Amino acid sequence: MTALALDDLAPAATAGNLSPQDYAERVVARSKSSFTFGMRILRRPRREAMFAIYAFARTIDDIADDDWPTAEKRRLLDAWRDEIETHFDGQPRGPNTRALQDPIAAFDLPKEEFLLMIEGMEMDADGPIRAPELERLMAYTRRVAGTVGLLSVRIFGAPEGAPRDDFARDLADAFQLTNILRDVEEDARIGRLYLPRDLLEKHDVPFATPEEAAFHPKIVAVCADLGGLARQKFLAARAALKTLDRRPLRPALMMMGVYEGYLDRMEAADWDRSIVPITMSKPVKLFRGLDYAFVRSF
Repeated sequence: MTALALDDLAPAATAGNLSPQDYAERVVARSKSSFTFGMRILRRPRREAMFAIYAFARTIDDIADDDWPTAEKRRLLDAWRDEIETHFDGQPRGPNTRALQDPIAAFDLPKEEFLLMIEGMEMDADGPIRAPELERLMAYTRRVAGTVGLLSVRIFGAPEGAPRDDFARDLADAFQLTNILRDVEEDARIGRLYLPRDLLEKHDVPFATPEEAAFHPKIVAVCADLGGLARQKFLAARAALKTLDRRPLRPALMMMGVYEGYLDRMEAADWDRSIVPITMSKPVKLFRGLDYAFVRSF
């Protein structure tokens, strides 16, 4: 259980003496997420915009993830939906949406992506996701990860067009699927099972409970198949990248280096779940990130 109270996650949470930008950065620092790995190379306006996006995503994710009653989670997510609608009418009320005010105007961030992100959190809030159909899993990743990707590439300054959006969506899918594969056991212990029903049934893995599936001997075959899909998404992102200027996308490429490294390590371990969690030291993350952003040819 997080140390935050439910009201701390409300749209009108108290920021104290912090500016909206400092409030967003505090949320980012508290999360200790690898999401911020590539953000430090951005110039201040873009960096602050990314922190505001992440603070919004982190807050609504905390609402969905914790163990408050479903009705309370729904109430707060509805409040955030109203806050986004109010924000785009020019009346942001809370510190997080005030931090988003300048980025939304400067980078033409679409309201629909923020609302879609809330939809994704509602999928978690309505109860633990357990063995969804693959189609539903990909709808979930589009909402919780694809939204962040599509907002991010606008902030990074990548030229508008289908290749940019394809790159963002495919890379976001790859990141989310990699996270799912890293966290199979951890998710199972809190009642979640994101591995798709299609693959569990294909490999005769029972899933009456998440732990039954997560610790079944045949789970390696399920992970290998889903890992193959994650690899396809990385490859699709690389294909889209060939027609894009890589320079504004360097923060995304730094993260790509880290996440593809996690996938490489899981594949190298033949999906042996006893080796999970797959970890990577900070120096290795930095090396891979810089290699992808500045050196590697795609």
